[in-house]
Parts: sequence; C-alpha cells; structure tokens
Amino acid sequence: MTAKAERVRRIGWYAALVVASLVTVLCVSLLFAAFRNDSAIEAQLGQATAQVESVSFDRTIINYATPDGIMHSPANGVLYPAGLAAGQLVNIEYDAGDPELARVAGRSGSNTLLPLGSMVFFTWLIAGPLLWWIRRQNARSRVESAA
Repeated sequence: MTAKAERVRRIGWYAALVVASLVTVLCVSLLFAAFRNDSAIEAQLGQATAQVESVSFDRTIINYATPDGIMHSPANGVLYPAGLAAGQLVNIEYDAGDPELARVAGRSGSNTLLPLGSMVFFTWLIAGPLLWWIRRQNARSRVESAA
C-alpha cells in the first residue's frame, strides 16, 4: 500500500477514537449534570401538582403554582418526562430557590443510567472493532512494504 493510504487509515483511526471518546465524555457529563440537578432540587425541595401542557421530542412543558401563588412554566421543560401526555396532571418536585428546575416526583438521575450506558456501550461496540480493523490494516501494510 502507499503512504497515502496508510495516512488516510491513520486519520480514520484517530477520527473514530475522537468521536467515540467525545460521545463517552458527553454521556458521562450528562449523567453528572442529572445528579447535580437532583442534588439542587433535594437541597430546597418543593412539591406541587403540575399540568402537562405539551409533549415534544426535546421537552415536555408543564405549568404549576408554587405556594406563593406564582405560576411557573420551566422554559426547558420538566426533567425525566417519560410517559407523560398533554393534559395530564402529574406530581412534581422542584427547587424552591429556582422553580425553573423541576422533575417528575419519584424520578431521579438514575433514570438516565440505562439510556446513557447503552449509548456508550453501542458507541464502543462499533468503534472498538473499527479501531482494531484499521490498526490491523496498517500493520499488514507495514509488513507488506517491508517485504
């Protein structure tokens, strides 16, 4: 093989490694962020009943009133909204210091373990053999060029 083909494979190897590593770092960061949000909510726990206004791919919008009578609708939606439907009443827990941070009652950051763990697992399930194959092709190319 030519030096150009080996260079292309080397770049592909680094690209696959960087992408897989980036996905892993992002998933771990997201997990830590979920536990940080839960910690903030539990530090100043407020509870309310909220009405689900809309459910979309990227967020679930709710409306709820705090004990002081102010209505809140978190712009980023509620945390851990799986299974909610528009018009539904749901118990929530929120950070009394920052009512924009709310989660469905009884749910926590541990709900993110399975999806994030699966994402990391399948990323490396694809990247691992790809990295091995590219490395093997480069080694084979070096042996052929030495002979």
